[in-house]
Amino acid sequence: MKKPLALMAVALLCAACAPAANTTPAPAEPTTATPSAPVSLSASSGPQAPGGTVPATIGIIWDQASKTAAGDVAEKAMADFARPGVEEKQWANDLARWLTPQATADYSAVDPANIPADRVTGPAALSVDETNGYGVVASIPTNAGTYTVQLLRTGKEAPWKVSRFTPPSS
Repeated sequence: MKKPLALMAVALLCAACAPAANTTPAPAEPTTATPSAPVSLSASSGPQAPGGTVPATIGIIWDQASKTAAGDVAEKAMADFARPGVEEKQWANDLARWLTPQATADYSAVDPANIPADRVTGPAALSVDETNGYGVVASIPTNAGTYTVQLLRTGKEAPWKVSRFTPPSS
């Protein structure tokens, strides 16, 4: 009886030393992509996705109230921004009410004394993309040139928030 146990031990030992079987799956057969229905983003037809649904990312339709609100926020935010004589903490706190959370963090380290503008000299002019109701760019004249202010909102009823002030080009 000892002989069969010895043979079994040798067989197990050899099996443990043998190279592992290839467990990598065979490569998949090449596939071809099936084209989807085209998406229309023309201003005249309105944003459409396959099946005629409005994509959630661009589904806010612009109206005059949205444009007025965006312009008002841009002008008020620029007026709070263009105050180089205000103490830094007061400036940052006043400006924060108009800013996105990221912009609040970004502009918290700005020294207002370095801002060349000290007043807004005219109304905001909006550059509206009719297919995107979530963002808009406003041009705002100041005594140091025209600033560009980027505004965002998270929904139709959400407030406009400034994400960036871009100074006039030199």
